[in-house]
Amino acid sequence: MLGFMNQEAYDKTLSTKKVTFYSRTRKCLWTKGEESGNYLHLVEIKVDCDNDTLLVLVHPEGPTCHKGTDTCWGEQNKRPSLLFLSELQDFIEKRYQELPDGSYTTSLFREGINRIAQKVGEEALEAVIESVNGTDERLVYETSDLFYHLIVLLTYKGIRIEDVVRELENRHNPGWKKH
Repeated sequence: MLGFMNQEAYDKTLSTKKVTFYSRTRKCLWTKGEESGNYLHLVEIKVDCDNDTLLVLVHPEGPTCHKGTDTCWGEQNKRPSLLFLSELQDFIEKRYQELPDGSYTTSLFREGINRIAQKVGEEALEAVIESVNGTDERLVYETSDLFYHLIVLLTYKGIRIEDVVRELENRHNPGWKKH
């Protein structure tokens, strides 16, 4: 959708993590979803090159448009599924920074690189076993465990999943040379 923000709306958006606009007609702030329940949960705010336009990235709770559609342009609001890996790593990084008690991810980080690497190896072996002797459903399950533990390992080492994707993109180029 398209909306107007003044400084007060911007500040409220940052503090509440729910997108708030300024109505120039009513001359007041309004938080998207305060009446409908269809809030826009703040993910990130980007500023354009001229510093006069904001791109507000959100997780919408329900339709965004007042007409009941996902967007005001009639598009569906779906992110490519592969982007979830980046979101998952963001979540895992938060766990690494905060180390909340009772979290399995926290326990891995506290046990250190040897334990994390061991879990990656175990999950890889389980995926291999399922690929040979198991079902497709179990293979997907074990591969999910492998991806999760691999992202924990990458996070521990300070490497982003996007770094791995860039390497794969480079390897796809015809001039790529193995090193």
